[in-house]
This record gives sequence, structure tokens and C-alpha cells, in this order.
Amino acid sequence: MKLECLIPMLPVKHLPRSLEFYQRLGFEVENQKDAWGWAMIRNGECRLMLDQSINVAPAAPRQGVLYLYPENIAEYHRQVRERGVPVPELEVTFYGLTEFRLEDPDGNRLWIGQDRSAAAAT
Repeated sequence: MKLECLIPMLPVKHLPRSLEFYQRLGFEVENQKDAWGWAMIRNGECRLMLDQSINVAPAAPRQGVLYLYPENIAEYHRQVRERGVPVPELEVTFYGLTEFRLEDPDGNRLWIGQDRSAAAAT
């Protein structure tokens, strides 16, 4: 039997602050349970869960990385900046992606990129 999808759940300290950040990245709230400190957010086909209850070690550094692939990296980068998120310049990596990297308010790492050949065609 195969799996149908994967939805990461990120630990957060303060759900409203995290929702504001992810909405600046273009995510919309699909479902939210304030009493649980939980929300499901979506941007296109990408979904994430944010959850205060799983933040058992708030001071621990976040080791995981979520890699997000927008349709057009340059346009997405511009939109995120316009929404007030401080983001570094786009870089071309040694593995052939045009990307930028940032952390959410809780230290969860987000790398956002697109294949160089696809980025050059847009």
C-alpha cells in the first residue's frame, strides 16, 4: 500500500505569530483550532501543520529543513519581500538551484528554490 501525501507538522511557540509569518509567505489557513494551538495551512498543493502542543523543547535548535519549490523563484522572492519578510538575495547553489533560505519565528528552517534551467526559462 502506498502513502497518499506527506504533511509536515512544525512545532511553534505562538500560533498567531507563526500564522502571520506563513501568511506573508503566501500560505492560507485551511483549518485552525485555537484551543489546541494548531492550524493547517496551504499554499497551492503544499500543506503544513503548525502546532504549539508538540513544542516540548522550546529552546532546542530546529534541525530539520523544509524545501519549498515555487513555480517562479524570482517572482516568489519579490512577493515575499513585498510582504515584509526580510529575505537574503537569491543565490545559485553548487547543486544547480536558484534559492534563498530563511527561518520562521521558531527557528524552523525553510529553503526555497527552483532548478536553474526552469528559473532561467521564466
